[in-house]
Order: sequence, then structure tokens, then C-alpha cells
Amino acid sequence: MKKAVILLSGGLDSATSLAIARDQGYSCYALSLAYGQRHAVELEAAGRIASALGVVEHKVIPIALDAFGGSALTDPGIAVPEQEGEGIPVTYVPARNTIFLSLALGWAEVLGAHDLFLGVNAVDYSGYPDCRPAFIEAFERLANLATKAGVEGETFRIHAPLIEMTKAEIIQTGTRLGVDYGLTISCYQADAQGVACGRCDSCRLRAEGFRRAGITDPTRYRLGP
Repeated sequence: MKKAVILLSGGLDSATSLAIARDQGYSCYALSLAYGQRHAVELEAAGRIASALGVVEHKVIPIALDAFGGSALTDPGIAVPEQEGEGIPVTYVPARNTIFLSLALGWAEVLGAHDLFLGVNAVDYSGYPDCRPAFIEAFERLANLATKAGVEGETFRIHAPLIEMTKAEIIQTGTRLGVDYGLTISCYQADAQGVACGRCDSCRLRAEGFRRAGITDPTRYRLGP
């Protein structure tokens, strides 16, 4: 089987991306990053998802993005917004997907894998610049320029299968592929038991996605979204 490295955060989108890669016949290697995020409980969800979807190997790599801060997800002094705002929100983590994909690319080259999957979305999303098609295309060019494998004629592909889907379409796709969304955590400030706040941007997008999909939301919320 051809190998693929899948970035697995523990959230709804990355779980669906993993299920799609598996459905396409890839032997899946999941990579999660402990980057100093306030919602580190999502890493426990990533482990549950990796086990449920039968990955070959699941690595959790520590990387201290909280040393820089600059985001509500990595700096406890910046509050997670609970109201919709304008522009790129403070939950944006500077260069996060660039860093994550670089690590996934390194592991892929060691494994002899030429395919990387990530669950970014540019429809029902928070407006992060590193979730757009232009970023994915640019990183794929970089991957083939900056690696020994690429220079020697092997081709890396960056797959973002959810990028043009609505959240409802993502949920419907994952449900069809057997994803148990009760295992996932999307909330930016979930507590240690994985209970979601029901107020942050991620909770609002998730709850609305389930509503539009016509599928029961298995999320445990402290407050109704």
C-alpha cells in the first residue's frame, strides 16, 4: 500500500481527512503536535481517533510554539473570543500550518511516503491565511524543491480534501466513512474532560455544521452553542 502522513489534531476536520486517506487506500501514518496549545486535551482525542481508524503509527511531537505566544491558543494572557469578529482572529497561530507541514514532510521523506494530508478548509472556517488553496499549492512546490526526494525526481503531493467543502459536507462525508465524531474535540478551550465551551468560533462552526448536515451533534457543551 502507498503511504501517507496525515496531520491529526484531534478535531473534526483532521479526523475526516484521515478517514478520506484511508478510504483512498493509503497506509496512514498520523502526526500530532503538542505545540503548547491551551486545548491540549485535543491530543487525547487524536490518540482515540488514530486507534479507531487504524493508523499504522501515531507520533506526537512536542514543539513549543507557546515560547513565541502571539495567539489566544498559545498565550494564556490572550482571551479566546466568544463573539464573532472581523478580520483574522486572535486564535490564529503564527505560521502553524507551515511548521506542521514541514514536520510532516520530514517524516514522509524518511518513510518513503509522497502524500501528505491535512484537514484545512476555506469555506466554513475562521479566515486563517494558512488554510487557503494558494498556501497549499505554494507548500507543495516548496516540498518538491527543498527535499532530497524531490530533487531526485520523486513528487510530493499535499492533499487538502476538505478545502472546498462546507462544514456540513465534511460531517456528512466523515459519517459515511465511519468517523465517530464523539471521539473528536474542536473547542479552543475545552476542559480537561473534553467538555466544549459552546461559545468559541470553533464550537459555533462545529454546531452549525451538524445542524445543517441534519446529524446529531455528539459534542458535550458547557453552554449551548
